[in-house]
Amino acid sequence: MRRIDEEAVLALQPWVRLQHDRRRDRWVLLAPERVLFPCPVAMAVLTRLGPDRRFGTILDLLADEYEAPREAIRADVEAMLAELIARAYLRTSAKEAAHD
Repeated sequence: MRRIDEEAVLALQPWVRLQHDRRRDRWVLLAPERVLFPCPVAMAVLTRLGPDRRFGTILDLLADEYEAPREAIRADVEAMLAELIARAYLRTSAKEAAHD
């Protein structure tokens, strides 16, 4: 598995939607001819993705929230996100560091 750079910004592909299915009261990740049903832990990660949020920041937030070692969080989150990248649900882009 390739490591995800901590400066990388991850986002859903343009053709992927995260949507709440009210009838079943659960979240679904929809892509053409594919559906995933993320578990609550996956949702904790997916809902933190955003255009201004680096992978390292997501790890920090999760480590703080779950009071867990950052490297343990990284191993689990990185494995999940790498699988979603490999299956073309997510894309990554490098974000330039802000210079003051």
